[in-house]
Amino acid sequence: MEEERMIRLSKRMSKALRHQPERVGLTLDPQGWVRTADLLAALGITREDLEEVVRRNDKQRFTIDEDRIRANQGHSVEIDLALEPTAPPDELFHGTVQRYLDDIERDGLRPMSRHDVHLSPDRETARRVGARRGRPLILVVDAKRMHEDGHEFRVSANGVWLTRHVPADYLRQA
Repeated sequence: MEEERMIRLSKRMSKALRHQPERVGLTLDPQGWVRTADLLAALGITREDLEEVVRRNDKQRFTIDEDRIRANQGHSVEIDLALEPTAPPDELFHGTVQRYLDDIERDGLRPMSRHDVHLSPDRETARRVGARRGRPLILVVDAKRMHEDGHEFRVSANGVWLTRHVPADYLRQA
C-alpha cells in the first residue's frame, strides 16, 4: 500500500475507532471494540488493507483481537479500556511546544478533549509527539512521586502511559 494512502486510512480508522464512530455507522462496545467486519464495511476497505495499516502504524494505535478491533488509547468518546492501575517508571515524558508552556506551568497537563493525559516512556517518543506541532519541548514527569502521592497510572497496549492529570509541581523541563 502506498504511504500516503496508508496515512489517510490510518486517520479514517482513528476517527472511526477513537472519536466519531457514529459518522460511519459504528457502535463501539464499552471497551471500545467493534467487529472487524463492521469496520471493513463502514470504511469500504479490505482485510489486507486493514492488517497493513495496523502492522505499519508507527504508534501502534490499533489492536486486532480475533474478529474485532479497537484503538489502544486517545479516545474522545466514552469507553473503558479496562486497563489495570500499574506502577509507572520513575520518570515519564511529555512532548509539547513552547506556546502551551505557560498554561502547563499554571494548570499542569490536562487531558483536554481526551479521557487521559498521554505520557511517553522515553524522551525520543515524547520528542516525536511534540514535533507534530512545531519545535518540540520535552517535559519530565516525576511519575514515581506522583504514584507515591496516590495518582493512578495505566499503560495501554502500545506502551503509552495514561493518567487523569499531571499537576504542575510534578513537571520539569528536560
